[in-house]
Amino acid sequence: MPSILEDTTPRVFLARHGETEWTLNGRYTGLTDLTLTSAGESQVLASSDAFVGPHRLIDPSKLARVLISPRRRAQQTAKLLLGEHTLKQLHGEGKVATREEIREWQYGRYEGWLTRDIRRDRKERGLDQEREWDVWRDGCEDGEGEGEIAKGEVPSEVTARIDQIIAEIRDFHRGGMKGEKSPVTDILLVSHGHFLRAFTKRWLGYQLDFPLTMLLEPGGIGVMSYAHHNVDEPAFLLGGLYRAPLKEELTSTEIN
Repeated sequence: MPSILEDTTPRVFLARHGETEWTLNGRYTGLTDLTLTSAGESQVLASSDAFVGPHRLIDPSKLARVLISPRRRAQQTAKLLLGEHTLKQLHGEGKVATREEIREWQYGRYEGWLTRDIRRDRKERGLDQEREWDVWRDGCEDGEGEGEIAKGEVPSEVTARIDQIIAEIRDFHRGGMKGEKSPVTDILLVSHGHFLRAFTKRWLGYQLDFPLTMLLEPGGIGVMSYAHHNVDEPAFLLGGLYRAPLKEELTSTEIN
């Protein structure tokens, strides 16, 4: 069922990819290009059944843009969430783009590690003697070897690419907060756990080390929007009021 925000305020949907083998045990997964497990596919399909379709939370006919991380787990998730036919249709309309800017945090030295392993390694090297390592504050060190996978990102680097995407979204939404330009204003981001939580902090104007603890489960959906139809009042939808589709809406869907 659709939110009452549907006809009034643009929204940005945040879709986290489904479970992978490394999600199961909490290993940091940046550029390592894993695919979804069968359970991960089921997670995304469950979200699709619950939230995606005509007159539902994510109505594909109201999506203006779909931005997808280049990693295979995100690409799979987009296809399962929207359905292959719908994704192709949106792609044909020029609404779908794979964007490197919404890739996961690059973990560098810590790629594939667990939090406890990172903290132990850093302390053994004389770091963090007075406080525990925290990715939101301390970021990630470069690893050994060459290539992009060895590059660890610090919070300012992640912030810069998130802010670029947010600026694009706000520019698109500005002047059309009540559907003045078009009723098709929703945007869907299909990305990763750390990135989407970082995106939420920046959407609300917080630095990445701001102590806002969030959960976004594999295959889960988050919703960003605006308060008072004002592009300068970004908000997240903590809870929504939903209505059943009107009879004429159902009839129209059946005919089409």
